[in-house]
Amino acid sequence: MAFLEDYKAHVAERETLGVPPLPLSAEQTAALIELIKAGCTDELLDLLTNRVAPGVDDAAYVKAAFLNDVAAENVTVDGISPEKAVEIMGMMLGGYNVKPMVDSLTSANTKVVEAAKEALKHTLLVYDAFNDVEELHKAGNAAATEVMTSWANAEWFTSKPALAEEITITVYKVPGETNTDDLSPASEAFTRSDIPLHANSMLQSKMEDPINTIKSLKEKGNPIAYVGDVVGTGSSRKSGVNSVQWHMGEDIPGVPNKRTGGVVIGGIIAPIFFATCEDSGALPLEMDVSGMETGDVVTIYPYKGEAHKDGACVATFKLNPNTITDEVRAGGRIPLIIGRGLTSKARGVLGMGATDVFLTAEQPADTGKGYTLAQKMVGKACGMDGVRPGMYVEPVTTTVGSQDTTGPMTRDEIKELAALGFSADLVMQSFCHTAAYPKPSDVVMHHTLPDFISNRSGVALRPGDGVIHSWLNRLTLPDTVGTGADSHTRFPIGISFPGGSGIVAFAAVTGSMPLTMPESVLVRFKGELQPGITLRDLVNAIPYYAIQQGLLTVEKKGKKNIFNGRILEIEGLPDLKAEQAFELSDASAERSAAACTVLLNEAPVVEYLKSNVALIEAMIEDGYEDARTLQRRADKMKEWLAKPSLMQPDADAEYAAVIEIDLNEVTEPILACPNDPDNVKLLSEVAGEKIDEVFLGSCMTNIGHYRAAGEVMRGEGKVAVEKFWIVPPTRMDEQQLINEGYYDVFKAIEAQTEVPGCSLCMGNQASARVGSTVFSTSTRNFDNRLGKGTQVYLGSAELAAVCSKLGRIPTVEEYMSIVPEKLAGKTADVYKYLNFNEINNYHLEARDVAEEKYGVTIKAV
Repeated sequence: MAFLEDYKAHVAERETLGVPPLPLSAEQTAALIELIKAGCTDELLDLLTNRVAPGVDDAAYVKAAFLNDVAAENVTVDGISPEKAVEIMGMMLGGYNVKPMVDSLTSANTKVVEAAKEALKHTLLVYDAFNDVEELHKAGNAAATEVMTSWANAEWFTSKPALAEEITITVYKVPGETNTDDLSPASEAFTRSDIPLHANSMLQSKMEDPINTIKSLKEKGNPIAYVGDVVGTGSSRKSGVNSVQWHMGEDIPGVPNKRTGGVVIGGIIAPIFFATCEDSGALPLEMDVSGMETGDVVTIYPYKGEAHKDGACVATFKLNPNTITDEVRAGGRIPLIIGRGLTSKARGVLGMGATDVFLTAEQPADTGKGYTLAQKMVGKACGMDGVRPGMYVEPVTTTVGSQDTTGPMTRDEIKELAALGFSADLVMQSFCHTAAYPKPSDVVMHHTLPDFISNRSGVALRPGDGVIHSWLNRLTLPDTVGTGADSHTRFPIGISFPGGSGIVAFAAVTGSMPLTMPESVLVRFKGELQPGITLRDLVNAIPYYAIQQGLLTVEKKGKKNIFNGRILEIEGLPDLKAEQAFELSDASAERSAAACTVLLNEAPVVEYLKSNVALIEAMIEDGYEDARTLQRRADKMKEWLAKPSLMQPDADAEYAAVIEIDLNEVTEPILACPNDPDNVKLLSEVAGEKIDEVFLGSCMTNIGHYRAAGEVMRGEGKVAVEKFWIVPPTRMDEQQLINEGYYDVFKAIEAQTEVPGCSLCMGNQASARVGSTVFSTSTRNFDNRLGKGTQVYLGSAELAAVCSKLGRIPTVEEYMSIVPEKLAGKTADVYKYLNFNEINNYHLEARDVAEEKYGVTIKAV
């Protein structure tokens, strides 16, 4: 009874937090089973049925093994009949429960056979066990034939209720913009895989007592809908959707601590967030929300496309995509895709034609025009010449990235998908968001998640290696498609469509991802780069020019954003190094773009891949796993290098808009100002603003930025700001900077150097002083992102160094007198990128030198 006493104490402890108990571990499940064998009670049976995670969780293995023994009548348990055991297994989604259920189709116990048939009819994650059912069917097993026929007729889908003709909801409205930091605060990232606990932090820094407000609204008896002017901007966080669904969705039988369903309404819903809602079984709707306020009771008519309040229509909308009613009915876009595949496969076995049960995605007419670069890349991944905007496709996803604050969630999603291996060619897991200041839960993750990934043929980095993007970009193949659970997964070569942890798990497991092809916006640079102007200034020039042309507004209400949900395609800078190209593609996340391409010449891509092959070979030599996956990627890079070729857009390709930026007109730095990455201004407009802290770091940086900052600060003495953070993106950059003496410069100016990773940019560990004004090279500057109450400017490393020297934002004249003079005659060496193939016998060095000499330590919290 020790287990039960301990469990009840855990339940009581969690109740004080307002959340249910954690799912049972494998050890707890084993102890529970021993109690059940001694005397099954309703309480114990409920724990076994509803408090064990499904799929291929370790506890699910213990549960399935026990239930299999009961179903096979190897074990007799009062209160659990053999057929009841099969019924409970049928709630486990797939994985360890599937073979026992298939075996039960041949049981001599007819009740067991009946239970197995019903369970398998509604199980989608059968994978190779499909072949076992097929063999039984062909051998004349009537039960297997019935299961196969049910799959073919999509009874797993038709048995579920269709989306209702009308849905009455109570509104919970968050005015203005909701970013995913509001829904899933980075400061609480370590709790994200504990969905109920993490959901307690939803909107706490944005709204007054949000959780209790939602609870009181539920007393009206209707489901609660999340409503906002702009919803879900920022990072691609499944955890944000999880939090919304926890408070506004419905339980999933047999799946502890997770919910589905729910309605999200926005004037604008960020595309990644919209897609994550689709994947999770929520109903996202875009419409005018000006007529809705918190507490309003609104009736939604999905098929009519109307929302009514007090008997009057207050908004109209169109269901998007047209298949979303099927997605909601199936429990999400991911189960719909898997289920459709199962139905199609079963119909093939039975010699049946295509089914008309499912809605068909609306496909656009072929205009006969040429294709953009993005349309060609996605087309290649689909076995086509190109893909038109609006076309639904499932491209091969060659490269998949997972980072550590979403990695535990991705792991759980992979378990729920019942997957013991990856089909994507390369899956990489990083530990860049938690390395510098690991919490106890992070330390556990650092020790357990790598094996989970590498055992499935993925590649696991190590804490202290650095930022996911700086590594994943180096593992990418030209002109291929990828995804990652971080909105800044934006390859400088190829194309990536970031997604939440659910779609990342799906892409990793299946090797493809669902995609409704977005339109493209072309940004074309022309002219010559002016003295003192950096690539980061060109990053900020994109929204600056869009604002001038009326294509982008900073105001959230009625916001215009030509980039939102579209692909940003960049031309006119073909000789950029790949690391530089990433500055442009990376920042497309801040534009709320779905993806980005950068048109490069062959030479920089050849240079990049030669370097990356050497890096991969060094990783293999240093014991990184999975070695076979790494070797396969290196071999594919060598194949490309043997015959290099890059796709080109067609001259008559069509774009939603074309923005031309004349480099001759960009004559002073451009900054993003507090606290919105769209709020861009010229340096002359903000000169003189006092700066308290400076952050040089994030995925927006490369080794050239640190050299440039070092040259600006060389010989200057202590910085004039309270703190100058320096955090290189990778340990390779860090080591080279040490070798070249730049860490001596950083030490002399009393900068704070940290372990390579995300650091201040992520906002989940380190933070700037409360209420301070910060100049940062990081990606975004939403409220409270870098620290509570901070006001944050975003700009170049060169400008960051000048700000640290002066303690304020300089005038244009000051900037132009300092930076060009300090870098005179040095630019070729300063802006030289890491080419590992040019270093004799290159190998990955340990971080001991930095830790011992410069105090760059990994700090436990």
